Amino acid sequence: MTVQLAAPALGRPLVKRLGELTRQPILVASWIVVLVVIGWAVAPGLFTSYSPFDGDTSASFAPPSAEHWFGTDRLGRDLFARSVYGAHTTLTATLLAVLIAFGIGTVVGLVAGFVGGIVDTAVMRVVDVFLAIPSLLLAMVVVSVLGYSTQNIALAVGISSIASFARVMRAQVLAVVTQDYVKAAYGLGVGRLGVMLRHVVPNSLSSVIALAALEVGTAVLAVASLGFLGYGAPPPQPEWGLLVAEGRDYVAVHPWASILPGVALAIVVIATHRISTSYRKEHRR
Repeated sequence: MTVQLAAPALGRPLVKRLGELTRQPILVASWIVVLVVIGWAVAPGLFTSYSPFDGDTSASFAPPSAEHWFGTDRLGRDLFARSVYGAHTTLTATLLAVLIAFGIGTVVGLVAGFVGGIVDTAVMRVVDVFLAIPSLLLAMVVVSVLGYSTQNIALAVGISSIASFARVMRAQVLAVVTQDYVKAAYGLGVGRLGVMLRHVVPNSLSSVIALAALEVGTAVLAVASLGFLGYGAPPPQPEWGLLVAEGRDYVAVHPWASILPGVALAIVVIATHRISTSYRKEHRR
């Protein structure tokens, strides 16, 4: 009797969630796009039989068709295959960049907000300086110093995003440390480190995680932008920004060589942004 009553109760949230998804087709489509692109990055051979490096010069600049979905480039390489294999390069750099920004920015914001005083003032003035510099420009400066490679692009994009995470984390910490349960923990004799680890950090991370979800799309665009400018992986390595750059000189005659990889990139960025927006709305509830 008890089991029969409990099972429907446990299923109701899932049914309700699925019902909400059916009323949001754009969100469902966004998830499909993201899952497909993750599949590209993990197992590209399942999505295309063409090599991203080998081409047929006799089929140079072949238009999009059932055989070549995105057409071919000037060397006769299949552009869809290069886009699929390029997902691993771009998404790996994106994930690394977000992890760097999340990890360092969270620690910096936590220290500034929890310690307070002159430490908070000094740290936040540095953060303000970083926020005053356009993130793409800062990333270009960093990667110019470190050298041109996909790994350095990830590090540069991550460094340029640290300030945003630090500011959000600090704001959350300042809100949490004034709560009654934190004061009660001090009253019970819990030390500052214990209060920080048990109460402040767990209750401050939700907004930072929401920001990380939003930063994924921004990081994808930043990594691709730096690749487009020539700061990333050298040819013939497939990378989304590089694919757009390689076809830009032929846009007037063979527009698919640049436009279709660019459209694919734009769809991925829009999909990740839609998912992150949905997550932030759920968090605010």
